[in-house]
Amino acid sequence: MSLSLSILDQSTIVTGHSPAEAIRNTLAAARMADEWGFHRYWLAEHHNSESHAGSAPEMLVAAIAATTKRIRIGTAGVMLPHYSALKVAEQFRVAEAIAPGRIDLGLGRAPGSDGRTAFALNPRANEAAEQFPAMVRDLLGWLGDGMAENHPFRAVRASPQVATRPQVWVLGSSDYGAQVAAYFGLPYCFAHFISDQGSEQAVQVYREGFRPHPDHAGRLAAPHAGLAVFALTAETEAEAWRLFQSRALSRLMRDKGQYVPLPSVAEAEAYPYSDHERAHIERMQAKALVGSPQQVKAKLEALAARHGASEVAVLTATHDPAARLRSYQLLAEAFGLRAAASEANTTQAAAA
Repeated sequence: MSLSLSILDQSTIVTGHSPAEAIRNTLAAARMADEWGFHRYWLAEHHNSESHAGSAPEMLVAAIAATTKRIRIGTAGVMLPHYSALKVAEQFRVAEAIAPGRIDLGLGRAPGSDGRTAFALNPRANEAAEQFPAMVRDLLGWLGDGMAENHPFRAVRASPQVATRPQVWVLGSSDYGAQVAAYFGLPYCFAHFISDQGSEQAVQVYREGFRPHPDHAGRLAAPHAGLAVFALTAETEAEAWRLFQSRALSRLMRDKGQYVPLPSVAEAEAYPYSDHERAHIERMQAKALVGSPQQVKAKLEALAARHGASEVAVLTATHDPAARLRSYQLLAEAFGLRAAASEANTTQAAAA
């Protein structure tokens, strides 16, 4: 089984540059990903953050949908407890009107922020997270499944009425999201880039608990699992590891509770690491999906095979946006994505 390759973008803010530049870099990278043959381009959601500028992924979805031709565009994810399920359904119906059949709606339950910000977004944040399954049910209803006979908002229609609907995913980094995805018969993506702890168990929980929903459009007859991972490549293995220093220092800061702009390689090289911190980074390096293009390809394929995942969404953060684009381009070439996309387009055209 061939591995489907996608991109996850957090609109990372880097030192010396503005959050607005991070957003523009996201838009530019998505256009290139469309040309290079990536399957999906997913946008993350973070709030009150000095590290990530993507606070409204639904707006980026619309902007990218309007400026690309082939690639699927979606969220990884919309943090549903912050919002009204009806409003999210309407936002993604609009996105489907812009790019019919190319929209993904990835859903998460985590706040994507600190607790105070979660309450600023939704004053009932302490209750909303517990209502996540019910919100998923309502969202699916407004996307086309229909509402239960006794639902108080059964007569409310999500607009605009469009012929297609987004593909809904559940994303998570624990068994909880896996169980929700399995119950509703939705595809599931484990956020391996956040933590690899329990990843294989979560995917197994998803597979074992999966309930097929063949009678509902947009649901699955069989489980479909993906992984969102950090990976980085460059022209040489040595250059890839040099670039990784930015990510390593950023993760070190995050593990201390400091969410800061991504440092440059020079800043990482000059940082006064303690022996304990160096040991921590060495443990990161031992598991990192970093190296030459063929090395990273092999690592991604092995990781996916171990989890039984058919899709991988790659997150790459570098201080230099050109290095990030080159990493994605090299991965696309290593996987033969452009050739595969061209062959698929030719087959579709012939069938039409």
